[in-house]
Amino acid sequence: MGEVPIGAVIVKDGVVIAEAHNSPRTDHDPTAHAEILAIRRAAQALGDERLTGCELWVTLEPCAMCAGAIAHARINRLYYAASDPKGGAVEHGARVFEQPQALHRPEVYTGIGEAESADLLRGFFRTRR
Repeated sequence: MGEVPIGAVIVKDGVVIAEAHNSPRTDHDPTAHAEILAIRRAAQALGDERLTGCELWVTLEPCAMCAGAIAHARINRLYYAASDPKGGAVEHGARVFEQPQALHRPEVYTGIGEAESADLLRGFFRTRR
């Protein structure tokens, strides 16, 4: 589909309640990142804008927009595979959760499936160059 291959799932009590992949080109929506779409779907599934008790698993370090949405949603834990030195905002760039203005700071775990995710992303961009 020509979308950057990033996927996200939201888990509550060991059950996947939402999943999504990047689709800004398909949806003609610059906010259609995997994390944002998964958060929207989880909020609908739970009937609540607060996703307390939930975990977000994503293949790439979230950008500033997605990190802000994670904080607003009050997600308890964030797991991401590959770091993103250019566009990430958790351990790179804005470091959203480290800012004094952060509304909520999830527990953050990195590097789970990092090699596989990084290889997938490198392969995607290699075919575009």
